[in-house]
Amino acid sequence: MTPYARRGVHGQTVETLARRVLSGEIPEGATLDLVALQGELDVSLTALRESLKVLAAKGIVDARQKRGTFVRARADWNLLDADVLRWQFAGGTESGADLALLRNLGEVRGIIEPAAVRLAADRRTEADLATLEAAITAMGEQEGGPAHAVEADLAFHRALLAATHNELLERLEMVIESGLAHRDEIVHSSQAGEDPVPSHRAVLDAVRDRDPAAAEHAMRALLDQAVRDLDRVHGTAPGTEDASGTREGTEDAPATGEGTEDAPATGEGTEDAPATGEGTVNR
Repeated sequence: MTPYARRGVHGQTVETLARRVLSGEIPEGATLDLVALQGELDVSLTALRESLKVLAAKGIVDARQKRGTFVRARADWNLLDADVLRWQFAGGTESGADLALLRNLGEVRGIIEPAAVRLAADRRTEADLATLEAAITAMGEQEGGPAHAVEADLAFHRALLAATHNELLERLEMVIESGLAHRDEIVHSSQAGEDPVPSHRAVLDAVRDRDPAAAEHAMRALLDQAVRDLDRVHGTAPGTEDASGTREGTEDAPATGEGTEDAPATGEGTEDAPATGEGTVNR
Protein backbone atom coordinates (compact mmCIF):
# COMPACT_ATOMS: atom_id res chain seq x y z
CA MET A 1 0.00 0.00 0.00
CA THR A 2 1.27 3.45 -0.88
CA PRO A 3 2.10 5.53 2.20
CA TYR A 4 -0.38 8.29 2.91
CA ALA A 5 0.54 11.97 2.74
CA ARG A 6 1.82 13.06 6.16
CA ARG A 7 1.41 16.80 5.66
CA GLY A 8 -1.21 19.03 7.22
CA VAL A 9 -3.67 18.51 10.04
CA HIS A 10 -4.85 15.20 8.61
CA GLY A 11 -1.35 13.75 8.46
CA GLN A 12 -0.43 14.96 11.94
CA THR A 13 -3.61 13.48 13.39
CA VAL A 14 -2.96 10.11 11.76
CA GLU A 15 0.61 10.10 13.08
CA THR A 16 -0.45 10.98 16.62
CA LEU A 17 -3.18 8.36 16.82
CA ALA A 18 -1.07 5.66 15.21
CA ARG A 19 1.87 6.16 17.52
CA ARG A 20 -0.36 6.11 20.58
CA VAL A 21 -1.88 2.81 19.54
CA LEU A 22 1.34 1.13 18.44
CA SER A 23 3.17 2.26 21.58
CA GLY A 24 0.44 0.73 23.73
CA GLU A 25 -0.69 4.08 25.13
CA ILE A 26 -4.09 3.23 23.65
CA PRO A 27 -4.29 -0.54 24.22
CA GLU A 28 -5.76 -3.27 22.05
CA GLY A 29 -9.52 -3.53 22.50
CA ALA A 30 -9.89 0.03 23.80
CA THR A 31 -12.89 2.01 22.58
CA LEU A 32 -11.95 5.50 21.41
CA ASP A 33 -13.74 8.51 22.83
CA LEU A 34 -13.98 10.57 19.65
CA VAL A 35 -15.35 13.66 21.35
CA ALA A 36 -12.49 13.69 23.86
CA LEU A 37 -9.91 13.08 21.13
CA GLN A 38 -11.40 15.83 19.01
CA GLY A 39 -10.99 18.32 21.83
CA GLU A 40 -7.54 17.08 22.82
CA LEU A 41 -6.14 17.16 19.29
CA ASP A 42 -8.04 20.35 18.40
CA VAL A 43 -9.38 18.99 15.12
CA SER A 44 -12.83 18.75 13.61
CA LEU A 45 -14.81 15.56 13.99
CA THR A 46 -14.66 15.15 10.21
CA ALA A 47 -10.85 15.39 10.21
CA LEU A 48 -10.67 12.89 13.07
CA ARG A 49 -12.90 10.41 11.28
CA GLU A 50 -10.88 10.74 8.08
CA SER A 51 -7.71 10.04 10.03
CA LEU A 52 -9.26 6.96 11.59
CA LYS A 53 -10.12 5.70 8.11
CA VAL A 54 -6.37 5.54 7.40
CA LEU A 55 -5.82 3.41 10.49
CA ALA A 56 -8.82 1.24 9.62
CA ALA A 57 -7.37 0.56 6.18
CA LYS A 58 -4.22 -0.73 7.89
CA GLY A 59 -6.20 -3.05 10.16
CA ILE A 60 -5.48 -1.06 13.34
CA VAL A 61 -8.97 0.20 14.23
CA ASP A 62 -12.53 -0.72 13.35
CA ALA A 63 -16.01 0.58 14.10
CA ARG A 64 -19.17 -1.28 15.11
CA GLN A 65 -22.66 -0.18 15.97
CA LYS A 66 -23.27 0.10 19.71
CA ARG A 67 -19.53 -0.26 20.35
CA GLY A 68 -18.08 2.65 18.42
CA THR A 69 -14.53 2.88 17.14
CA PHE A 70 -12.08 0.54 18.83
CA VAL A 71 -8.50 -0.72 18.53
CA ARG A 72 -8.29 -4.13 16.91
CA ALA A 73 -6.07 -6.96 18.16
CA ARG A 74 -2.44 -6.74 17.07
CA ALA A 75 -2.91 -9.94 15.08
CA ASP A 76 -5.19 -7.95 12.75
CA TRP A 77 -2.71 -5.12 12.10
CA ASN A 78 -0.98 -4.95 8.75
CA LEU A 79 2.50 -5.17 10.24
CA LEU A 80 4.18 -5.26 6.82
CA ASP A 81 2.69 -1.92 5.85
CA ALA A 82 5.47 0.68 5.48
CA ASP A 83 3.64 3.22 7.64
CA VAL A 84 2.90 0.70 10.38
CA LEU A 85 6.57 -0.28 10.49
CA ARG A 86 7.62 3.35 10.64
CA TRP A 87 5.17 4.11 13.43
CA GLN A 88 6.52 1.22 15.48
CA PHE A 89 10.02 2.65 15.16
CA ALA A 90 8.88 6.16 16.05
CA GLY A 91 9.06 5.51 19.78
CA GLY A 92 12.87 5.59 19.88
CA THR A 93 15.79 3.23 19.52
CA GLU A 94 16.42 2.07 23.06
CA SER A 95 13.50 -0.23 23.73
CA GLY A 96 13.71 -3.99 23.64
CA ALA A 97 10.65 -4.03 21.37
CA ASP A 98 12.45 -1.78 18.92
CA LEU A 99 15.49 -4.05 18.80
CA ALA A 100 13.29 -7.14 18.47
CA LEU A 101 11.49 -5.60 15.51
CA LEU A 102 14.79 -4.75 13.86
CA ARG A 103 15.92 -8.33 14.31
CA ASN A 104 12.65 -9.62 12.86
CA LEU A 105 13.11 -7.39 9.84
CA GLY A 106 16.70 -8.56 9.56
CA GLU A 107 15.44 -12.13 9.33
CA VAL A 108 12.96 -11.10 6.62
CA ARG A 109 15.78 -9.45 4.67
CA GLY A 110 17.83 -12.61 5.08
CA ILE A 111 15.07 -14.55 3.34
CA ILE A 112 14.27 -12.05 0.59
CA GLU A 113 17.49 -10.33 -0.46
CA PRO A 114 19.82 -13.31 -1.05
CA ALA A 115 17.19 -14.87 -3.32
CA ALA A 116 16.46 -11.54 -5.00
CA VAL A 117 20.10 -10.86 -5.75
CA ARG A 118 20.37 -14.20 -7.57
CA LEU A 119 17.63 -13.03 -9.91
CA ALA A 120 19.33 -9.65 -10.26
CA ALA A 121 22.56 -11.37 -11.32
CA ASP A 122 20.67 -13.16 -14.09
CA ARG A 123 18.45 -10.30 -15.23
CA ARG A 124 20.31 -7.04 -14.59
CA THR A 125 20.65 -4.53 -17.40
CA GLU A 126 23.34 -1.95 -17.98
CA ALA A 127 20.95 0.65 -16.61
CA ASP A 128 20.56 -1.39 -13.42
CA LEU A 129 24.34 -1.59 -13.03
CA ALA A 130 24.67 2.16 -13.50
CA THR A 131 22.09 2.82 -10.78
CA LEU A 132 23.84 0.44 -8.39
CA GLU A 133 27.21 1.99 -9.15
CA ALA A 134 25.86 5.47 -8.49
CA ALA A 135 24.50 4.33 -5.11
CA ILE A 136 27.88 2.92 -4.08
CA THR A 137 29.63 6.11 -5.19
CA ALA A 138 27.23 8.13 -3.04
CA MET A 139 27.79 5.69 -0.18
CA GLY A 140 31.49 6.48 -0.18
CA GLU A 141 30.99 10.25 0.05
CA GLN A 142 31.68 11.40 3.60
CA GLU A 143 30.57 15.01 3.48
CA GLY A 144 26.86 14.26 3.27
CA GLY A 145 26.57 13.03 6.85
CA PRO A 146 24.33 10.28 8.24
CA ALA A 147 21.26 11.28 6.22
CA HIS A 148 23.21 11.04 2.98
CA ALA A 149 24.60 7.62 3.97
CA VAL A 150 21.11 6.34 4.76
CA GLU A 151 19.71 7.47 1.42
CA ALA A 152 22.64 5.97 -0.50
CA ASP A 153 22.12 2.59 1.20
CA LEU A 154 18.38 2.69 0.52
CA ALA A 155 19.06 3.54 -3.12
CA PHE A 156 21.36 0.52 -3.48
CA HIS A 157 18.90 -1.99 -2.04
CA ARG A 158 16.02 -0.42 -3.95
CA ALA A 159 18.03 -0.78 -7.17
CA LEU A 160 18.81 -4.42 -6.40
CA LEU A 161 15.14 -5.28 -6.08
CA ALA A 162 14.42 -3.36 -9.28
CA ALA A 163 17.16 -5.35 -11.03
CA THR A 164 15.17 -8.55 -10.46
CA HIS A 165 12.57 -7.20 -12.90
CA ASN A 166 9.96 -8.92 -10.78
CA GLU A 167 7.13 -6.52 -10.04
CA LEU A 168 6.14 -8.18 -6.76
CA LEU A 169 9.71 -8.20 -5.43
CA GLU A 170 10.05 -4.54 -6.34
CA ARG A 171 7.01 -3.79 -4.20
CA LEU A 172 8.78 -5.31 -1.21
CA GLU A 173 11.11 -2.32 -1.17
CA MET A 174 8.64 -0.50 1.09
CA VAL A 175 8.87 -3.25 3.70
CA ILE A 176 12.65 -3.52 3.53
CA GLU A 177 13.22 0.22 3.43
CA SER A 178 11.25 0.91 6.60
CA GLY A 179 13.50 -1.31 8.70
CA LEU A 180 16.66 -0.55 6.75
CA ALA A 181 16.23 3.20 7.09
CA HIS A 182 15.74 2.94 10.85
CA ARG A 183 18.70 0.60 11.24
CA ASP A 184 20.89 2.89 9.12
CA GLU A 185 19.91 5.96 11.12
CA ILE A 186 21.01 4.22 14.32
CA VAL A 187 24.28 2.87 12.93
CA HIS A 188 25.40 5.87 10.88
CA SER A 189 24.56 8.33 13.64
CA SER A 190 26.67 6.37 16.12
CA GLN A 191 29.61 5.83 13.72
CA ALA A 192 29.92 2.33 15.16
CA GLY A 193 29.51 0.46 11.91
CA GLU A 194 32.03 -0.97 9.49
CA ASP A 195 32.72 0.71 6.15
CA PRO A 196 29.69 -0.33 4.04
CA VAL A 197 31.32 0.19 0.65
CA PRO A 198 33.38 -3.04 0.36
CA SER A 199 30.46 -5.34 1.18
CA HIS A 200 28.14 -3.54 -1.23
CA ARG A 201 30.87 -3.49 -3.88
CA ALA A 202 31.22 -7.28 -3.59
CA VAL A 203 27.50 -7.68 -4.26
CA LEU A 204 27.63 -5.38 -7.28
CA ASP A 205 30.70 -7.13 -8.72
CA ALA A 206 28.96 -10.49 -8.55
CA VAL A 207 25.79 -9.08 -10.13
CA ARG A 208 27.87 -7.50 -12.89
CA ASP A 209 29.61 -10.84 -13.50
CA ARG A 210 26.23 -12.60 -13.75
CA ASP A 211 27.27 -14.97 -10.97
CA PRO A 212 24.15 -15.79 -8.88
CA ALA A 213 25.99 -17.97 -6.36
CA ALA A 214 28.65 -15.35 -5.69
CA ALA A 215 25.99 -12.65 -5.49
CA GLU A 216 24.05 -14.60 -2.88
CA HIS A 217 27.22 -15.26 -0.88
CA ALA A 218 28.15 -11.57 -0.97
CA MET A 219 24.65 -10.52 0.07
CA ARG A 220 24.68 -12.89 3.05
CA ALA A 221 28.04 -11.45 4.10
CA LEU A 222 26.58 -7.94 3.79
CA LEU A 223 23.60 -8.87 5.95
CA ASP A 224 25.92 -10.45 8.54
CA GLN A 225 27.82 -7.17 8.69
CA ALA A 226 24.54 -5.29 9.18
CA VAL A 227 23.79 -7.48 12.21
CA ARG A 228 27.27 -6.88 13.66
CA ASP A 229 26.89 -3.13 13.22
CA LEU A 230 23.56 -3.11 15.04
CA ASP A 231 24.92 -5.28 17.84
CA ARG A 232 27.81 -2.87 18.37
CA VAL A 233 25.45 0.06 18.72
CA HIS A 234 23.19 -1.75 21.17
CA GLY A 235 26.12 -3.23 23.07
CA THR A 236 25.04 -6.79 22.38
CA ALA A 237 27.94 -7.84 20.18
CA PRO A 238 30.30 -10.54 21.53
CA GLY A 239 33.09 -8.94 23.52
CA THR A 240 31.04 -5.87 24.53
CA GLU A 241 29.82 -5.00 28.00
CA ASP A 242 26.23 -5.61 28.98
CA ALA A 243 24.21 -3.34 31.23
CA SER A 244 25.80 -4.80 34.34
CA GLY A 245 29.31 -4.10 33.08
CA THR A 246 30.07 -7.80 32.57
CA ARG A 247 32.02 -8.47 29.44
CA GLU A 248 30.34 -11.05 27.27
CA GLY A 249 32.34 -13.67 25.44
CA THR A 250 31.80 -15.59 22.22
CA GLU A 251 31.07 -19.22 21.66
CA ASP A 252 34.71 -19.82 20.82
CA ALA A 253 36.26 -17.63 23.49
CA PRO A 254 33.95 -16.80 26.41
CA ALA A 255 35.03 -14.04 28.73
CA THR A 256 33.81 -15.62 31.93
CA GLY A 257 35.40 -18.21 34.12
CA GLU A 258 32.28 -20.25 34.78
CA GLY A 259 32.13 -23.91 34.03
CA THR A 260 29.62 -26.14 32.30
CA GLU A 261 28.59 -29.74 32.54
CA ASP A 262 30.90 -30.44 29.61
CA ALA A 263 33.89 -28.70 31.16
CA PRO A 264 33.56 -28.36 34.94
CA ALA A 265 35.21 -25.38 36.54
CA THR A 266 36.52 -27.32 39.51
CA GLY A 267 40.15 -27.45 38.49
CA GLU A 268 39.93 -31.23 38.33
CA GLY A 269 40.97 -32.94 35.13
CA THR A 270 39.02 -35.32 32.96
CA GLU A 271 40.16 -37.94 30.55
CA ASP A 272 39.77 -35.50 27.66
CA ALA A 273 40.68 -32.29 29.43
CA PRO A 274 43.50 -32.14 31.99
CA ALA A 275 43.27 -29.96 35.06
CA THR A 276 44.80 -26.87 33.51
CA GLY A 277 42.15 -24.33 34.45
CA GLU A 278 38.47 -23.53 34.44
CA GLY A 279 36.05 -24.78 31.85
CA THR A 280 34.24 -22.96 29.10
CA VAL A 281 30.68 -21.79 28.76
CA ASN A 282 28.52 -22.71 25.82
CA ARG A 283 26.16 -19.88 24.92
